[in-house]
Amino acid sequence: MAWDFSTDPDFQNKLDWMDGFVREEVEPLDVLLQGEKAIYDKTHPVHAKVVRGLQETVRAKDLWACHLGPDLGGKGYGQLKLGLMNEILGRSGWAPTVFGCQAPDSGNAEILAHYGTDDQKREFLKPLLESRISSCYSMTEPQAGSDPKQFKCRATRDGDEWVIQGEKWFSSNFRYARFAIVMVVTNPDVSVYEGTSMFLVPTDTPGLKILRNTGLGSEEPETGSHAYVHYDDVRVPSENLLGGEGQAFVIAQTRLGGGRIHHAMRTVGAVQKAFDMMCERALSRHTQGEPLSKKQMVQEMIAESWIQLHQFRLQVLHAAWTIDNVGGARARQEISGVKVALPKVFNEVATRAIQIHGSLGVSNEMPLMGMVTAALSLGLADGPTEVHKVTVARQVLKNYQPQDGLFPREHLPARRAAAQKKYAEFLEHEVANS
Repeated sequence: MAWDFSTDPDFQNKLDWMDGFVREEVEPLDVLLQGEKAIYDKTHPVHAKVVRGLQETVRAKDLWACHLGPDLGGKGYGQLKLGLMNEILGRSGWAPTVFGCQAPDSGNAEILAHYGTDDQKREFLKPLLESRISSCYSMTEPQAGSDPKQFKCRATRDGDEWVIQGEKWFSSNFRYARFAIVMVVTNPDVSVYEGTSMFLVPTDTPGLKILRNTGLGSEEPETGSHAYVHYDDVRVPSENLLGGEGQAFVIAQTRLGGGRIHHAMRTVGAVQKAFDMMCERALSRHTQGEPLSKKQMVQEMIAESWIQLHQFRLQVLHAAWTIDNVGGARARQEISGVKVALPKVFNEVATRAIQIHGSLGVSNEMPLMGMVTAALSLGLADGPTEVHKVTVARQVLKNYQPQDGLFPREHLPARRAAAQKKYAEFLEHEVANS
């Protein structure tokens, strides 16, 4: 068996085209239209006048929504290929939309494709795949944090309808979404892992109220896109149940596992962008009679950043390869591992880039402060880093057994005695000849 880090030439040609296309046609949109409003508000004129034309170009290159199967208009690519593609897309906030794989719509489309009925696919999935609407994943609750056992939002059956009552926190892009996938308790008398269900809820349903829209970091009040939502006796028809009753956690893991690895893939591209800016500035900025790149402290920053970036990239690609070969369920350790590494690498490289840029780095004339905020956010998204560390540790420890006896297996006196016993004849021969 050979180890091979090369890429198939035909696929490399696709990656090369993507790299140039994103750099020349898509990244300028990040400068003109920053933030999530324009990206997720499909009524914004930029979609009709610019974005749909770019999307048609991507479709013509057969690179649209490649995470989906051919039956849904995608390529059904494995995670390794998606990893190489997402590295490029991660440089730009607009690129995932242009290539039909933006979160949370990509994950919502996957679970709709897997669990949705024909009617649900026609009403919700079809326009989502055509990029005519946006969607929302409404799961987190203000009091629950990362503990789903604290969920209080409930749905009760009333004839042919379900009535939802409760609150959801940080429902990203709710204000621009046509529908939300909402995770609620439907049977409080059993474990939360068996008693929660998911519903498809159009966002114009009576009883839905945005208490406020929360932003990130220094965003102005009410300008953010992470909604605090009150579901006040929101009625949805029984056919809007996604999957079966009590299946929410099975569905969620299908969605979140893919989301975590795709976040990591795109973060590789974002870290590379921060690193590129760091190196350019180090070569361009002069102080004390020489460029910053001549300073050993700056060289250390660059070396540390390069090492972290390449370790992280290989870790992500290995996790993708593992998913392709054994499936996501058996790659929990690898998926959680990249989730843990992601915010640390992103934050540290972006912070070093800020330091090398000086005051310009913390200004709103560079994207670096936004990268630091994104790194901190990704440390919480799809489960906080601490939870994933626990997952990694538990999975690792399954491969080990406790040692019987008072001393560990590698205790040198015991090993020395065992070695002497094993090679007693040899030792006796050596002594006799000495």
